[in-house]
Amino acid sequence: MEAAKLTGIERELVLQYLIDGNVPVTVTPIEDDGPEDDGSKVKPATSALFPIAIKAEQLKVLEQGIILLTNPPQNVKNFIDKKARVEFYFNRLGLYFETKVKQIKAGLALVIPSSISRIQEAAAAPRPTEISAQLYFSVNQKTDVHIDCVPAQGYRLFSKPVWKDIDESAQAKAKAYLEEFIVHARQKGVAGSGVQLIPVVRYLSEKVLKMESVQNRKSPLDILFINHERIVFGQRAGNADLQDGSEYALEMSFPLPRPLSERKIFGTCRVESNYYDEKKELVCAVCRYTSLQEEDIRFLYEKGTGEKFI
Repeated sequence: MEAAKLTGIERELVLQYLIDGNVPVTVTPIEDDGPEDDGSKVKPATSALFPIAIKAEQLKVLEQGIILLTNPPQNVKNFIDKKARVEFYFNRLGLYFETKVKQIKAGLALVIPSSISRIQEAAAAPRPTEISAQLYFSVNQKTDVHIDCVPAQGYRLFSKPVWKDIDESAQAKAKAYLEEFIVHARQKGVAGSGVQLIPVVRYLSEKVLKMESVQNRKSPLDILFINHERIVFGQRAGNADLQDGSEYALEMSFPLPRPLSERKIFGTCRVESNYYDEKKELVCAVCRYTSLQEEDIRFLYEKGTGEKFI
């Protein structure tokens, strides 16, 4: 798909917006493989290079159409003379351009090119095959406001989480999170076996947030783990945060072999604890069921363990 490029007038409006507003940007290194990318994907130069957020106070946009980085994060220097994708929001609309990070006397600079494009909508995720769910929020004593919940990509929801599930490059950070969260959970008396914390620290140490086509649009919650006692969600902080100690209605659907269509489970759950990453950009909510039918507990237990529920 060809990226939707801004017209000349639109570009001038955006450039003036950047000059006047000192808008924060995200810089991601990409492979310089010829023509400008069409906006559908970003190919990191190496697995060690991730998007880096540049705060408004760390940059200045000059009238000449140059973003001057003043006291940027140290690791941005790894991008010097590399092609990079620069992303930002203009009135909540996600935009990007590609340029090279240049070293000049005044510091690091990004030249804004003639072409600025809209960030394209991500391709729709395939329909979940193992579970889908909806979490209901109480509004004026009604529970008609809900958010969808979908399995997180790459997570085996009905297998016991193990440490080797976590990418080796993220294990040091995950270990630090785990040590902190275990202490917290024990102090609250909600640690249990602690197995539910492995997908939590994996998510917080591995997940990389991407700039969206529209800022702050509500997204489905990621389901990270589920068994007969708890369900764990992950999301971008500020998306649809679940409050510590609050109770929510939950509906879960499980596809079944033909001629049956699906099994639905209705219940409630309470947030035992919320766990944040160090930047407070991601949050995981560990929820414990507060009401569930015995036959549904049995179903979840046998699905997760492969053993008969006694």
